[in-house]
Amino acid sequence: MEYYFRTGCQAVGLKFLVVLLLVVVSRASSAQVDTPILQIQIGAEKRQFSVGDLLTSPAMRAIKITQDVSYRWPMQYQAVPLLDLLHGLPTANISTLEARAKDGFVSEIPWNLVARGESGRAVAWIAIEDPDHPWPHLQGRPYSAGPFYLVWQNPELSGVTSEQWPFALMSLTSVPDPLNRWPQLSIGASVPKDHPAWRGQAIYMSQCLPCHRLNGAGEGTLGPDLGQPMPAVAYFTDAGLKKLIRNPAAVRTWPQQQMPGADPATLTDADIDAVIAYLRVISGPFPP
Repeated sequence: MEYYFRTGCQAVGLKFLVVLLLVVVSRASSAQVDTPILQIQIGAEKRQFSVGDLLTSPAMRAIKITQDVSYRWPMQYQAVPLLDLLHGLPTANISTLEARAKDGFVSEIPWNLVARGESGRAVAWIAIEDPDHPWPHLQGRPYSAGPFYLVWQNPELSGVTSEQWPFALMSLTSVPDPLNRWPQLSIGASVPKDHPAWRGQAIYMSQCLPCHRLNGAGEGTLGPDLGQPMPAVAYFTDAGLKKLIRNPAAVRTWPQQQMPGADPATLTDADIDAVIAYLRVISGPFPP
Protein backbone atom coordinates (compact mmCIF):
# COMPACT_ATOMS: atom_id res chain seq x y z
CA MET A 1 0.00 0.00 0.00
CA GLU A 2 2.86 2.32 0.89
CA TYR A 3 4.39 1.67 -2.55
CA TYR A 4 1.19 2.62 -4.37
CA PHE A 5 0.78 5.68 -2.15
CA ARG A 6 4.30 6.90 -2.96
CA THR A 7 4.05 6.23 -6.68
CA GLY A 8 0.65 7.89 -6.75
CA CYS A 9 2.08 10.98 -5.05
CA GLN A 10 4.98 10.97 -7.46
CA ALA A 11 2.61 10.78 -10.43
CA VAL A 12 0.53 13.65 -9.07
CA GLY A 13 3.68 15.67 -8.39
CA LEU A 14 5.04 14.99 -11.87
CA LYS A 15 1.74 15.98 -13.44
CA PHE A 16 1.74 19.21 -11.43
CA LEU A 17 5.26 20.03 -12.56
CA VAL A 18 4.33 19.40 -16.20
CA VAL A 19 1.29 21.68 -15.93
CA LEU A 20 3.38 24.35 -14.19
CA LEU A 21 6.05 24.13 -16.89
CA LEU A 22 3.43 24.48 -19.64
CA VAL A 23 2.01 27.57 -17.94
CA VAL A 24 5.46 29.15 -17.67
CA VAL A 25 6.26 28.36 -21.33
CA SER A 26 2.87 29.66 -22.41
CA ARG A 27 3.35 32.89 -20.54
CA ALA A 28 6.86 33.31 -21.93
CA SER A 29 5.62 32.70 -25.47
CA SER A 30 2.77 35.14 -24.93
CA ALA A 31 5.19 37.75 -23.62
CA GLN A 32 7.34 37.32 -26.72
CA VAL A 33 4.33 37.72 -28.99
CA ASP A 34 3.15 40.80 -27.09
CA THR A 35 6.57 42.48 -26.94
CA PRO A 36 6.33 45.66 -29.06
CA ILE A 37 8.81 45.66 -31.94
CA LEU A 38 9.65 48.45 -34.37
CA GLN A 39 10.60 46.99 -37.74
CA ILE A 40 12.66 48.88 -40.31
CA GLN A 41 13.29 47.68 -43.85
CA ILE A 42 15.34 49.58 -46.40
CA GLY A 43 15.55 47.65 -49.63
CA ALA A 44 16.36 44.04 -48.74
CA GLU A 45 17.94 44.91 -45.39
CA LYS A 46 15.91 44.64 -42.20
CA ARG A 47 16.35 45.73 -38.61
CA GLN A 48 14.11 45.48 -35.60
CA PHE A 49 14.15 47.15 -32.22
CA SER A 50 12.35 46.48 -28.96
CA VAL A 51 11.45 49.14 -26.42
CA GLY A 52 14.37 47.96 -24.29
CA ASP A 53 16.78 48.16 -27.24
CA LEU A 54 15.94 51.81 -27.85
CA LEU A 55 15.74 52.90 -24.23
CA THR A 56 19.26 51.59 -23.68
CA SER A 57 20.65 52.87 -26.99
CA PRO A 58 23.70 55.18 -26.70
CA ALA A 59 21.86 57.51 -29.11
CA MET A 60 18.87 57.93 -26.79
CA ARG A 61 18.24 61.50 -25.65
CA ALA A 62 15.67 63.35 -23.58
CA ILE A 63 13.93 65.79 -25.92
CA LYS A 64 11.12 68.32 -25.68
CA ILE A 65 8.50 68.71 -28.40
CA THR A 66 6.86 72.10 -27.97
CA GLN A 67 4.10 71.62 -30.55
CA ASP A 68 3.13 67.96 -30.36
CA VAL A 69 0.59 67.20 -33.08
CA SER A 70 -1.01 64.21 -31.35
CA TYR A 71 -1.16 65.51 -27.78
CA ARG A 72 -1.56 69.19 -28.68
CA TRP A 73 0.52 70.31 -25.72
CA PRO A 74 4.29 70.27 -25.04
CA MET A 75 5.68 66.80 -24.36
CA GLN A 76 8.99 65.41 -23.18
CA TYR A 77 10.21 62.11 -24.56
CA GLN A 78 13.06 59.66 -24.46
CA ALA A 79 13.91 59.35 -28.13
CA VAL A 80 16.46 58.22 -30.69
CA PRO A 81 17.17 60.15 -33.92
CA LEU A 82 15.62 58.27 -36.83
CA LEU A 83 18.75 58.80 -38.91
CA ASP A 84 20.75 56.95 -36.23
CA LEU A 85 18.48 53.91 -36.59
CA LEU A 86 19.00 54.01 -40.36
CA HIS A 87 22.77 54.45 -40.21
CA GLY A 88 24.54 51.93 -42.43
CA LEU A 89 21.43 51.02 -44.40
CA PRO A 90 21.26 51.64 -48.18
CA THR A 91 19.39 54.97 -48.03
CA ALA A 92 20.99 56.59 -51.11
CA ASN A 93 18.10 55.77 -53.44
CA ILE A 94 15.17 56.05 -51.03
CA SER A 95 12.17 57.97 -52.34
CA THR A 96 9.62 57.45 -49.58
CA LEU A 97 9.40 55.94 -46.12
CA GLU A 98 6.11 54.17 -45.49
CA ALA A 99 5.23 54.50 -41.80
CA ARG A 100 2.65 51.92 -40.76
CA ALA A 101 0.77 52.28 -37.47
CA LYS A 102 -1.06 49.69 -35.40
CA ASP A 103 -4.53 51.12 -36.14
CA GLY A 104 -4.24 50.97 -39.96
CA PHE A 105 -2.89 54.49 -40.46
CA VAL A 106 -0.17 54.51 -43.17
CA SER A 107 1.80 57.68 -43.88
CA GLU A 108 3.95 58.04 -46.99
CA ILE A 109 6.79 60.28 -45.77
CA PRO A 110 9.11 61.79 -48.41
CA TRP A 111 12.67 60.72 -47.67
CA ASN A 112 14.00 64.25 -48.10
CA LEU A 113 12.06 65.34 -44.99
CA VAL A 114 14.10 62.89 -42.93
CA ALA A 115 17.42 63.46 -44.73
CA ARG A 116 17.25 67.23 -44.23
CA GLY A 117 17.64 66.69 -40.51
CA GLU A 118 21.40 66.56 -41.08
CA SER A 119 21.44 70.07 -42.56
CA GLY A 120 19.68 72.10 -39.89
CA ARG A 121 16.11 71.41 -40.90
CA ALA A 122 13.36 69.46 -39.08
CA VAL A 123 14.73 66.45 -37.17
CA ALA A 124 12.80 63.17 -37.02
CA TRP A 125 12.95 61.18 -33.77
CA ILE A 126 11.51 57.88 -32.65
CA ALA A 127 10.07 58.52 -29.20
CA ILE A 128 9.88 55.45 -26.94
CA GLU A 129 7.31 54.97 -24.19
CA ASP A 130 8.92 53.62 -21.02
CA PRO A 131 6.57 50.98 -19.53
CA ASP A 132 7.53 52.22 -16.06
CA HIS A 133 6.55 55.79 -16.97
CA PRO A 134 3.65 55.53 -19.44
CA TRP A 135 2.51 58.50 -21.48
CA PRO A 136 -0.95 60.00 -21.00
CA HIS A 137 -3.86 58.80 -23.12
CA LEU A 138 -4.52 60.67 -26.33
CA GLN A 139 -7.50 62.99 -26.20
CA GLY A 140 -10.73 60.99 -26.52
CA ARG A 141 -8.91 57.65 -26.77
CA PRO A 142 -8.23 54.90 -24.22
CA TYR A 143 -4.56 54.59 -25.17
CA SER A 144 -1.36 56.60 -25.53
CA ALA A 145 0.74 57.40 -28.60
CA GLY A 146 3.24 54.66 -27.69
CA PRO A 147 5.13 52.53 -27.59
CA PHE A 148 6.83 54.04 -30.68
CA TYR A 149 5.95 57.50 -32.01
CA LEU A 150 7.61 59.43 -34.86
CA VAL A 151 7.96 63.04 -33.71
CA TRP A 152 9.65 66.10 -35.20
CA GLN A 153 11.67 68.94 -33.78
CA ASN A 154 11.21 72.22 -35.67
CA PRO A 155 8.76 70.71 -38.19
CA GLU A 156 8.07 74.12 -39.70
CA LEU A 157 11.61 74.22 -41.11
CA SER A 158 10.80 71.41 -43.56
CA GLY A 159 7.05 71.78 -44.02
CA VAL A 160 6.23 68.62 -42.05
CA THR A 161 2.46 68.11 -41.95
CA SER A 162 0.21 66.82 -39.18
CA GLU A 163 -0.22 63.40 -40.82
CA GLN A 164 3.53 62.80 -40.82
CA TRP A 165 3.55 62.17 -37.05
CA PRO A 166 2.44 58.50 -36.91
CA PHE A 167 1.89 57.19 -33.39
CA ALA A 168 1.64 53.53 -32.32
CA LEU A 169 4.24 53.03 -35.03
CA MET A 170 4.92 49.43 -36.10
CA SER A 171 7.18 49.69 -39.13
CA LEU A 172 9.12 51.92 -41.50
CA THR A 173 9.72 50.61 -45.02
CA SER A 174 11.33 52.16 -48.10
CA VAL A 175 8.83 52.27 -50.97
CA PRO A 176 8.49 54.05 -54.35
CA ASP A 177 7.00 57.52 -54.56
CA PRO A 178 3.17 57.23 -54.26
CA LEU A 179 2.53 58.71 -57.72
CA ASN A 180 4.85 56.13 -59.31
CA ARG A 181 3.54 53.32 -57.15
CA TRP A 182 -0.10 54.17 -57.88
CA PRO A 183 -0.39 55.98 -61.23
CA GLN A 184 -4.16 56.32 -60.74
CA LEU A 185 -3.43 59.01 -58.15
CA SER A 186 -1.86 61.33 -60.72
CA ILE A 187 -4.04 63.89 -62.47
CA GLY A 188 -1.79 63.84 -65.55
CA ALA A 189 0.03 66.35 -67.70
CA SER A 190 -3.13 67.43 -69.55
CA VAL A 191 -4.28 69.44 -66.53
CA PRO A 192 -3.10 73.08 -66.76
CA LYS A 193 -0.23 73.82 -64.40
CA ASP A 194 -2.12 76.67 -62.76
CA HIS A 195 -5.12 74.46 -61.91
CA PRO A 196 -5.72 74.17 -58.14
CA ALA A 197 -5.91 70.38 -58.53
CA TRP A 198 -2.10 70.25 -58.61
CA ARG A 199 -1.92 71.78 -55.18
CA GLY A 200 -4.75 69.52 -54.07
CA GLN A 201 -2.85 66.45 -55.28
CA ALA A 202 0.15 67.32 -53.08
CA ILE A 203 -2.08 67.97 -50.06
CA TYR A 204 -3.98 64.73 -50.63
CA MET A 205 -0.74 62.71 -50.67
CA SER A 206 0.31 63.97 -47.23
CA GLN A 207 -3.00 64.63 -45.46
CA CYS A 208 -5.62 62.24 -46.87
CA LEU A 209 -3.83 59.18 -48.25
CA PRO A 210 -2.75 57.94 -44.77
CA CYS A 211 -6.38 57.05 -44.01
CA HIS A 212 -8.23 56.98 -47.34
CA ARG A 213 -7.55 54.93 -50.42
CA LEU A 214 -8.51 56.48 -53.76
CA ASN A 215 -9.63 54.23 -56.59
CA GLY A 216 -7.92 51.36 -54.81
CA ALA A 217 -4.62 53.22 -54.45
CA GLY A 218 -3.05 53.54 -51.02
CA GLU A 219 -2.44 51.45 -47.92
CA GLY A 220 -4.54 53.23 -45.26
CA THR A 221 -7.58 51.41 -43.91
CA LEU A 222 -8.99 53.86 -41.35
CA GLY A 223 -11.39 55.57 -43.77
CA PRO A 224 -13.38 54.63 -46.86
CA ASP A 225 -12.06 54.70 -50.41
CA LEU A 226 -12.92 58.15 -51.80
CA GLY A 227 -13.07 56.99 -55.42
CA GLN A 228 -14.92 53.68 -55.50
CA PRO A 229 -17.43 52.23 -55.89
CA MET A 230 -18.65 55.83 -56.36
CA PRO A 231 -16.51 58.97 -56.11
CA ALA A 232 -17.11 61.04 -52.99
CA VAL A 233 -17.60 64.13 -55.17
CA ALA A 234 -20.53 62.36 -56.86
CA TYR A 235 -22.63 62.23 -53.69
CA PHE A 236 -21.22 65.18 -51.70
CA THR A 237 -21.61 68.83 -52.63
CA ASP A 238 -18.56 71.03 -52.22
CA ALA A 239 -20.21 72.55 -49.13
CA GLY A 240 -20.85 69.07 -47.73
CA LEU A 241 -17.25 67.99 -48.27
CA LYS A 242 -15.93 71.15 -46.64
CA LYS A 243 -18.13 70.57 -43.62
CA LEU A 244 -17.09 66.92 -43.44
CA ILE A 245 -13.40 67.82 -43.45
CA ARG A 246 -13.81 70.59 -40.88
CA ASN A 247 -16.16 68.74 -38.52
CA PRO A 248 -16.98 65.15 -39.55
CA ALA A 249 -19.38 64.53 -36.65
CA ALA A 250 -21.54 67.43 -37.81
CA VAL A 251 -22.21 65.63 -41.10
CA ARG A 252 -22.51 61.97 -40.12
CA THR A 253 -21.60 59.80 -37.16
CA TRP A 254 -21.16 56.10 -36.47
CA PRO A 255 -19.66 54.12 -33.58
CA GLN A 256 -16.31 53.48 -35.29
CA GLN A 257 -15.83 57.04 -36.49
CA GLN A 258 -12.18 58.09 -36.11
CA MET A 259 -11.66 61.01 -38.47
CA PRO A 260 -10.76 64.19 -36.57
CA GLY A 261 -11.77 67.58 -37.83
CA ALA A 262 -9.09 69.62 -39.63
CA ASP A 263 -8.73 73.06 -38.11
CA PRO A 264 -7.60 76.05 -40.22
CA ALA A 265 -4.06 75.69 -38.84
CA THR A 266 -3.90 72.20 -40.36
CA LEU A 267 -5.82 72.84 -43.57
CA THR A 268 -6.78 76.32 -44.73
CA ASP A 269 -9.98 76.95 -46.68
CA ALA A 270 -7.83 77.26 -49.80
CA ASP A 271 -6.24 73.88 -49.03
CA ILE A 272 -9.66 72.23 -48.78
CA ASP A 273 -10.80 73.87 -52.02
CA ALA A 274 -7.67 72.50 -53.71
CA VAL A 275 -8.30 68.97 -52.41
CA ILE A 276 -11.88 69.07 -53.68
CA ALA A 277 -10.63 70.32 -57.07
CA TYR A 278 -8.20 67.40 -57.15
CA LEU A 279 -10.92 64.87 -56.30
CA ARG A 280 -13.14 66.25 -59.07
CA VAL A 281 -10.34 66.06 -61.65
CA ILE A 282 -9.15 62.61 -60.61
CA SER A 283 -12.71 61.25 -60.58
CA GLY A 284 -13.43 62.53 -64.09
CA PRO A 285 -16.95 62.63 -65.50
CA PHE A 286 -19.38 60.28 -63.81
CA PRO A 287 -22.98 59.27 -64.66
CA PRO A 288 -25.74 61.46 -63.22
